[in-house]
Amino acid sequence: MKRLVDWWLTPMPAPRLALLRVAIGSIALIYLGIRVPHLLGLADYVAGQFHPIGIASVLAEPLPEWLLITSVGLSLLCGAAFVAGLGFALSGPAFALSFLWITTYRSSFGMIFHTENLLALHLLLLGASRCADALSVDARRRQQTMPEPGADYGWPVRALCVVTVLAYFLAGVAKLKLAGGPWLEGELLRRQIAYDNLRKLELGTSVFPLGPWLVRHRGVFPVLAVTTMLVELGAPLALVRARVAKAWVAAAWGFHVGVLLFMSIAFFYQLSGFAYLPFFPVERAWAWLLSRRQRGRAAQVNALLDSPSANPGSESRSSS
Repeated sequence: MKRLVDWWLTPMPAPRLALLRVAIGSIALIYLGIRVPHLLGLADYVAGQFHPIGIASVLAEPLPEWLLITSVGLSLLCGAAFVAGLGFALSGPAFALSFLWITTYRSSFGMIFHTENLLALHLLLLGASRCADALSVDARRRQQTMPEPGADYGWPVRALCVVTVLAYFLAGVAKLKLAGGPWLEGELLRRQIAYDNLRKLELGTSVFPLGPWLVRHRGVFPVLAVTTMLVELGAPLALVRARVAKAWVAAAWGFHVGVLLFMSIAFFYQLSGFAYLPFFPVERAWAWLLSRRQRGRAAQVNALLDSPSANPGSESRSSS
């Protein structure tokens, strides 16, 4: 038990958590920005199409258009403040909750989307943490020095990793619970891919040609089914060692590439790679970039100092 507590409360540098805030908050903000036309288009749906789920269940009917526009606009503003670390005590939880609200509301019109779930959970964890203690407008205003590494910056990173692996693990458990051992034979996966591609084609949506081509090759599906279960049920192993985490991240990312190519379903957060950043010491990459930038500036200064225009006396002496 002590080892588990020590692992959970491992001191980590404040910049790591801060960079996760910037990266994950940015991808969420970009996603919302891209989806604005679709989100505002929800105002065109009629009450009969509204089947609220989750926190949207408090609504008896769809939001009026003005309130929908206000909700989306406020979420974008909170997202910008979240990324910048501006008024984070308010903007952090506000953006996390507004993102959850908007994505849940979007899934209340007949089709439940799962592609934003992990991002919503990550935002909630970040919004409840001290991820604006560094690299933020708040920290600059307080003129505080860089905080020492501590558990306050470590447990949120651990929590982000745990939530990530649990999402995959529970997906694997659900497959076994609903379909059992036959799922590993691959035929159920083959039918799922065939149905999903056919449904999209019937609705006039374009699909990647690899999916329809693949369903004609039965032999590959047992391999794909077993590989899927290894990625999902083996996810908790990523918490054990850094090397295992790197291997699992590569496998999980490849899994989502396969889902995109075979089923034309884009888990944008996972495909971007940002979902897996908590498994890596991102502050090292940031420090490396800063050092390169400083070396570049130093080289420019030295070049200017060595130029003839910066030493007019030396030029006149050489001419005499």
